[in-house]
Amino acid sequence: MNKIFKYSILIFIISNLFGNKIEINIPSVLLTGISNEIQINVNDSTILPFFLHIENQQYHIKKINKKINHIFEKSGKHSIKLEKKESNMIIKKLIVIPGLISILPPLIAILMALLTKQVIPSLFLGIWIGAWSINGFTIKNIFIGLFRTFDTYIIQSLVPPDGGSGHASIIMFSMMLGGMIGIITKNGGAMGIVNLITKWSNNSSRGQLSASIFGTVFFIDDYANTLIVGNTIKPLTDKLRISREKLAYIVDSTAAPVACIALISTWIGYEVGLIGESLPQLNLENQSPYGIFLHSIKYSFYPILALFFVYLISITRKDFGPMWEFEQNARKLEKSNDNEIELDSDEKNMLPKNNVNAKALNAFIPIILVILTTIYGLFITGEGETFQDIIGSADSYSALLWASLVGVLSAILLSIFQRILSLNESMDAWYSGVRSMLYTMIILLLAWALSNTTEVLRTADYFVSLLGDKIHPGFLPVIIFIISSATSFSTGTSWGTMGILMPLTIPLVGSILYLDGGISEINIHILYASVSAVLCGSVWGDHCSPISDTTILSSIASGCDHINHVKSQIPYALVVGGVSIIFGLIPIGFGAPWWLCLIISCIILTVILNLIGKETKNYSIN
Repeated sequence: MNKIFKYSILIFIISNLFGNKIEINIPSVLLTGISNEIQINVNDSTILPFFLHIENQQYHIKKINKKINHIFEKSGKHSIKLEKKESNMIIKKLIVIPGLISILPPLIAILMALLTKQVIPSLFLGIWIGAWSINGFTIKNIFIGLFRTFDTYIIQSLVPPDGGSGHASIIMFSMMLGGMIGIITKNGGAMGIVNLITKWSNNSSRGQLSASIFGTVFFIDDYANTLIVGNTIKPLTDKLRISREKLAYIVDSTAAPVACIALISTWIGYEVGLIGESLPQLNLENQSPYGIFLHSIKYSFYPILALFFVYLISITRKDFGPMWEFEQNARKLEKSNDNEIELDSDEKNMLPKNNVNAKALNAFIPIILVILTTIYGLFITGEGETFQDIIGSADSYSALLWASLVGVLSAILLSIFQRILSLNESMDAWYSGVRSMLYTMIILLLAWALSNTTEVLRTADYFVSLLGDKIHPGFLPVIIFIISSATSFSTGTSWGTMGILMPLTIPLVGSILYLDGGISEINIHILYASVSAVLCGSVWGDHCSPISDTTILSSIASGCDHINHVKSQIPYALVVGGVSIIFGLIPIGFGAPWWLCLIISCIILTVILNLIGKETKNYSIN
């Protein structure tokens, strides 16, 4: 009894002695297998020195502020014990979860997307698993995790806790740009560009070049590109005896590749939003999300080479694989498919108004104003002496918002003043364009939410603990490209793939580069190339996938049998993708100049086409 009384008195004295004199700050989630930073703040130096015991480790605290990096070996309940003059007391209780749980949210999202082919439910399930893990991976917290998924993580992806407007700006920009596309399509501006380009097309080679040029010029949106180019060029290519399969290939291989690397397009808001969500974790100075995107363009080997290959095939009239047979049949007027596929109501809204006087200026003026306003906005909000400094410090969100507003207003005014569209018709066209972006924005919100959960769970840190000392940083771009390609091919969505992988890629690459000495001018190209690898891999997988939305749209807009389009395009995509990996991504990871890799890749593609390609007749008309 006396011993119990003395022990109780000792605990009371120690508790009063240390009370609030020690503050211990720990991560919101503690994981096994990785370094967990524990911050010790001593408010009263008179209690120094003392020892802290965590698991089997002992830490000697001799300073007021001390950081401890502890790796927990076992999950479950733990405690931090303080030892002072042979006395011990528990000053903090901890719950540690297995590190493997931190990779469950993105892993489940990817697996569900592969199995169900549905991105939105898959992302939502991934967020739910993440929220469940954060709130305690127990049975009773399943529904708490479900509610936190919606009222915390999804809401915070729209309105971040820091009050930032970046996410709302990206959504507004994307919606407004979609609305502008709806207007310039309905007022005939996009068709005017087609007519301008196709005037000189009097043979098969020029017809293919016309389709390629317009697919490149209309870089503002891949869906609009696909529907407009396919439907408007189709009568010309039929007249020039160009196969529907070749038209579908040209449409598909110019739409997404040019949209994903264009300085201004509907893809920009989405891509910049994904990059901006993860970038703060790297603590980089003078690096804005838009600046990172601009730097990544020169490492976008697959989109650039896909465009190059389209032009190369159009000029040389050489084909291989099933495409050569389809071209041969077309020259003999033996069509492989005479069935037109009906467009749904939303797709019909993207087509020009009947009997409209198609003027290219009605599309050129809004697009040029968007580009000029963006450049103006970047320069007036940025600071520095060099272009890179200005772009890096600029408020890209404001610049993009101003640009989209100017683009919409100019498109409406041009339509009304020329009496092409009434105000009601202009607003209907604007709304149709905005509505076309809604699905994408939902994916973006869920991707932001998933990124929030993986950041709290420190998923990237756990990946690094597994792979960091086993993967050379130079191989990161090609590994990320392959993963992105496989995910996009299996799910059929490039945007969903970017939404799932980008929140993981940037923190992972940053952590591995820090292990290699930190991010510097010497190795930052790996970050740029890895960001590009996510974008490029998603486009490559999208090109090869028979369930891809843009692949299906290309078939519809070109009046081509869908299976014929897929089987004739895959050989071309495989050749370009293989060259991108071997002569682009692998050398770039080990310091090769991007421009040299690009030149060599173009030469290799030219050699391959000349070796395996067979020429088709150049059919001409008066």
